[in-house]
Amino acid sequence: MCGRSSLTKTEKEIEARFQATFYSEELVRYNPIPNFNIAPTQRQAVITMSDNHQLRIFQWGLIPSWAKDKSIGSKMINARSETLEEKPAFKRLLPSKRCIIPLDGYYEWKTQGKSKIPFRIITTDQEIFAVAGLWDQWHNGSELVETFTIITIASNTLTAEIHDRMPAILTKENENHWIDEDISGRDAMQLLLPYPSEHMKAYQVSDRVNNVRENDASLTQPAKVNVAIQGELF
Repeated sequence: MCGRSSLTKTEKEIEARFQATFYSEELVRYNPIPNFNIAPTQRQAVITMSDNHQLRIFQWGLIPSWAKDKSIGSKMINARSETLEEKPAFKRLLPSKRCIIPLDGYYEWKTQGKSKIPFRIITTDQEIFAVAGLWDQWHNGSELVETFTIITIASNTLTAEIHDRMPAILTKENENHWIDEDISGRDAMQLLLPYPSEHMKAYQVSDRVNNVRENDASLTQPAKVNVAIQGELF
């Protein structure tokens, strides 16, 4: 799963990377930028199929349009790629409500004995990368909530040493295809591939990241004591 992430760049850097702009009124609500410890239910930048030159701000944790209670969002932060065409909450979104989520890293925890050790995982060939997602709108009277979920896939050989799932990170070419309205949902599914291990890096970070209230640059720095994986220090 992917339950914590980061986007530590400025709004200008994000706009330049994706050739898209923020709505000014949404940018005021999107605070803080940068964010070193993004958690579920927080607001995050996304780009959708319907407006691929606009960065919008949605809440992390999908609330299906038919949900009776928006609290379901905290349980739908991830969507397994293997069940996208089966589960009602995701199947109807796949053709027309795909999105990408800009990130520059994500956190995952490796179980070692009774301990869970946090790692930060980044791509070495992209300073900011895009993760595949789905989004939806939930109405309750005058209230409108726009939310998203991050799609996960089986881990590549590097990240499998930490966890068996990883977010569906897209190549630059495939990120454009994922939000292309002319590509069907079924064809888009073929883009959900493990990102190449040789273009990724994982390293242990401070367990301060466990606390969602902690949010500073030191969270992204390597921990002083590292856990060995495959005989190497990440």
